[in-house]
Formats: sequence, structure tokens, C-alpha cells
Amino acid sequence: MVHAMTSPTASPETGRRRRMSGIGRVLVVVYAILALGAFGRSLVQIIERYDKAPLAFTLSAVSAVVYILATLALIFAGSKVWYRIAWITISFEMAGVLIIGTLSLIRPDLFPEPTVWSWFGFGYVFIPLVLPFLGLWWLRKHPPVDDAEDATR
Repeated sequence: MVHAMTSPTASPETGRRRRMSGIGRVLVVVYAILALGAFGRSLVQIIERYDKAPLAFTLSAVSAVVYILATLALIFAGSKVWYRIAWITISFEMAGVLIIGTLSLIRPDLFPEPTVWSWFGFGYVFIPLVLPFLGLWWLRKHPPVDDAEDATR
């Protein structure tokens, strides 16, 4: 019992503090910045010229929603539900950037205007390409507190 009290994952609060330090905090900040950037970009694109590239601008809006959800999920990933949401959103993000990145290279006619994920995130210094790999790695290394406690039993 004493061991459980001194464990770094003894409480959800301790687990959340452990997750929200170092690289975990950096991931959340980068996701939040990307969420704001994608949201702002998609809002302006949709309001000003949606008829010119509806697919590209809709995908930019979808990426904004994914980044917002991923940011929240990483913040609250100490619970099993948010941890699963983090896995789902970041996996979707990875698939999106790989699929849209590839399509934007081999079928540029589909994207007369760039999306956040076009050319594998070129317009965002390739951060959309690297971020999901880091996010999934981080989630793997930092399971929710309940899972870590179950593994020690």
C-alpha cells in the first residue's frame, strides 16, 4: 500500500502532472498552435473563397477540428476515454497528412488551393507530418493512469 502511495502514477493528478511536463507540454503547445492556425486559415478560406476550392477548404476545416480535439485529448489523456480519443484523432491526423500529402503531389488538380496537409504540411514547415508520429510515440510511452496501475497488479 505504501508503494502505491509513492508511485509516480498514484493518482490521476500525479499522472496528469507527469504527462504535462517536458515533451508532453511541448506537444500540447504545438498542437494548440496548429489548431489555432488551421482554424484561422480554414475560416478565412471558407468565408472569402469557398467556391474556388471547396474540397481543399473543407479539408482545412476538418484538420482544424482534428487538431482541436487532439489538443484537448492530450491535455486530458490521463483518463481512458480521452486517451482513446487522443489515439483516434492523432491516428486520423497521420492518415490525413499522408493521404492528402500524397494526393496533392500526384493529383494537384484536386487541390487548386493548399490545405494544412497539402505537400505533407509544407506550408507549416512539415510540422503536420512529424507531429502525429511524436504524438503517438508519446501516448505509447504514457498510458493512462488506470492502465499503468492495472499493469502493476
